[in-house]
Amino acid sequence: MANLEQLTTEEKKENRKLLSALGIIVVIVAAMAIIGFLFINKPAEIIEGQAEATSVRVSGKLPGRIMTFYVHEGDMVKAGDTLVHIHSSLVEAKLQQARSMQQAAQAMNQKVDAGTRSQIIQSAYEMWQQAKAAVEITGKTYTRLENLYKEGVMSEQKRDEAKAAYDAAVAAASAAKSQYEMAKQGAQKEDKASAQAMVGAATAGVSEVEAILEDQYLTAPCDGQIDVIFPNEGELVALGAPIMNVLKTDDKWVTFNVREEFLADMTIGKEITIMIPALGQKEIKAKIYYVRDLGSYATWHATKTTGDWDSKTFEVKARPTEQLTDLRPGMTVIYKE
Repeated sequence: MANLEQLTTEEKKENRKLLSALGIIVVIVAAMAIIGFLFINKPAEIIEGQAEATSVRVSGKLPGRIMTFYVHEGDMVKAGDTLVHIHSSLVEAKLQQARSMQQAAQAMNQKVDAGTRSQIIQSAYEMWQQAKAAVEITGKTYTRLENLYKEGVMSEQKRDEAKAAYDAAVAAASAAKSQYEMAKQGAQKEDKASAQAMVGAATAGVSEVEAILEDQYLTAPCDGQIDVIFPNEGELVALGAPIMNVLKTDDKWVTFNVREEFLADMTIGKEITIMIPALGQKEIKAKIYYVRDLGSYATWHATKTTGDWDSKTFEVKARPTEQLTDLRPGMTVIYKE
């Protein structure tokens, strides 16, 4: 009986030791949990964006058919390099028509400037001289008949007929002299101004068509890379239709859409470190130069009745501080706060 009581006492002691050990373990685990909660850093916020670059669209004023492309997608070009040839038989026909109208206007202007032909002037002069001779003859006849009438030898009717013939000759001589003077002076100044204006209008028409035809050979507007070509050779293109895009490889930036509570660490002029997964998770520096509200359509609306608020979205742009040739538009960019 004594042995049983002694065994029970020892078991109780063991149980108390076990409970004490478990209590100590629980206290240690709780303490470690509290310490971890207090000292473990908050995970960094990850903001995802993408790379972009300036793309210049190439288009022209000439509607026509694509004859030849001198570049392919991916080619590097310099400003002024010939990219494509567009042919338009309609515009070339209009150019020929405009040049013909210009030649006709110039010929008319030269005719007006040259004045009346010498043959016409000579003919008018001779008509005037004939009229003057007629005045002289009829004048003499009238004088003789007037003297005979005074002597009573000639009737009054004959004298009057001679007087009428003389007056008619004087009037004809005056008219012939006016015609001769007009022939010598040539065209009026209004006619000359009108002819010159017609030449100017025709020349402007030629210049207009030639300006359109200049776009039959489109050139690169800047240095860059051919990004995408829209039509194929042989296809018709309309006035102002896009032909291709030239990507300015030296003008790249990255864009993030950021909730406004993160803007405190993304101010204009600040340099941030970004990571590009497609380039082996390469990290580079970028400088923020643009922050803009995207508007109400990009607002994050609160879902809780209390303790939450609406948050607007802002577009943030940053330009890499170093040139990356392999950075392509559309690549994912990561920023960790």
